[in-house]
Amino acid sequence: MVVSFLGAVVRRMGNWLPIGGAIDLLDAVDLDGQTVRTAVFRLKKRGWLTPETRDGVRGYALTPHALEVLAQGDEIIWHARQPAALDDGWCIVNFSVPESMRSRRQQLRSHLTTLGFGNTGTATWIAPARMLPAAERAIAELDLTDYSAVFVGSYVAGQDLRALVAESWDLAGIDGRYRDFVATHSSIEKSLAGAALITPAYAFATYLHVVDAWRRLPFRDPGLPRDLLPGDWAGPHATRLFEHLVAALEGRALAYAVGHWPGA
Repeated sequence: MVVSFLGAVVRRMGNWLPIGGAIDLLDAVDLDGQTVRTAVFRLKKRGWLTPETRDGVRGYALTPHALEVLAQGDEIIWHARQPAALDDGWCIVNFSVPESMRSRRQQLRSHLTTLGFGNTGTATWIAPARMLPAAERAIAELDLTDYSAVFVGSYVAGQDLRALVAESWDLAGIDGRYRDFVATHSSIEKSLAGAALITPAYAFATYLHVVDAWRRLPFRDPGLPRDLLPGDWAGPHATRLFEHLVAALEGRALAYAVGHWPGA
């Protein structure tokens, strides 16, 4: 939730947060002061935040590392990956990491899964070709370039491609998470449509909950070609709902947040 707050709110406020104001704001999403301070401390240790006082007010600034990571996720979170075209081809990652580097091997597997890669074998992962830069970053960050090979190419023949995709990705799980999002948040859309007044505090809390609930979903979905997905795939419906909720809530939420920044 605090990471969602940094990405969706703090960057819009000059990449700096007053710790007191942040604690007051995040109380609206049921995070108490100690929880917020603990999260900030952990993010500081991870290199995301650095202490910075502005106009006599204690706070924290987002580091270049944090800004880079948040920027990498923007296109995925705010504009869910559109389906790739079959003709664009595939990015294939193969690696052979020594047992002495087991932890990094596991990290790479986890990272590729989080990026939306499907697993086609013991050490072979696949995704639409546009995922090449993300794969290269993941491998480089773990210093596993010498143990990995990355290819981009087209499907030519062999196992039925639709069957391969169904075996390599947890399509039912991804689709189920989209459906859960719709089931949970459709009532919010209806209540907003029927509300004569949306208070700023309600808009802020609801906006942050919606962003936090959505944030992880598009990463699991690499935007597979539509021809390879079930006909009732829930991704497009969930994306439209998320975008509509953001359009209805974002302005009011940020207007409420700005009142907690000194001198804003």
